[in-house]
Amino acid sequence: MSKRNFYVIITVLIVLGVYGYECFLNEKDVSSYVEQGKETRSNTNEFFLPTSTTGQIIHHEGFSLSYSEPHEQAEWVAYELKRQHLSNANYKRPYFEIDQAVKTGAASWRNYKNSGYDRGHLCPAGDKNYSQTAHDETFLTSNISPQQHDFNSGIWNTLEQKTRYWARKYDGVFVVTGGVLKGTLKTIGDEHVAVPDMFYKIILDANNGETKMIAFLMPHRKSIEPLYNFVVPVDSIEALTGIDFFPEIEDSIENTLEAKSDYKSWSFN
Repeated sequence: MSKRNFYVIITVLIVLGVYGYECFLNEKDVSSYVEQGKETRSNTNEFFLPTSTTGQIIHHEGFSLSYSEPHEQAEWVAYELKRQHLSNANYKRPYFEIDQAVKTGAASWRNYKNSGYDRGHLCPAGDKNYSQTAHDETFLTSNISPQQHDFNSGIWNTLEQKTRYWARKYDGVFVVTGGVLKGTLKTIGDEHVAVPDMFYKIILDANNGETKMIAFLMPHRKSIEPLYNFVVPVDSIEALTGIDFFPEIEDSIENTLEAKSDYKSWSFN
């Protein structure tokens, strides 16, 4: 063997070794994130978490989610929005990052590039301004869904602001939100991220003696209608999604609350 061939072989072996070691480290890091995602956090109120139809619930510091691999997004994101969480802090907007805690592999933000859709937050960054970490977590790709810009910045944003208003007024609320991932849906990107035809948000107030809840189901399009036009019974969203939203609440109370679509106990002023 010539000296030149010997050096070529050594170089190739070194490159392969470095590449293999980097792959090993990456796999080790991802495994660590997945394990961390299985652990409930100190501020996760498991009592109010919905059921998962996918078997993949992930806990981050500021929210929990159930990831749907076929749709490459969360079927629901759930979190407690306390009055003390509300803040006017103006954190720098970070880049979107792939959520490494998703064991089946979360979709890349690149699927949204030139798609014509916003990277719509399910848990909005504005609900997590109480710390830099909580704020930046909302930019994980497991927390976004394709949304038309006029919807995202319009009626959906109005509902997010109203949710913060209720969190302040009622000393905190629990929020569950997501897209309806049923039927034949349009997809975007190489990973075929589903575009929901409808989005929902369910808000629970359990801090004022008498538990109450309100649910919204919105067609995925621009709208100038008042919010209360989108109020529906929680039961109707459960029927659409197959999700049991508050399984730990006593059945008699849960059944009564989830059958209602009365918004009069909620302030819309």
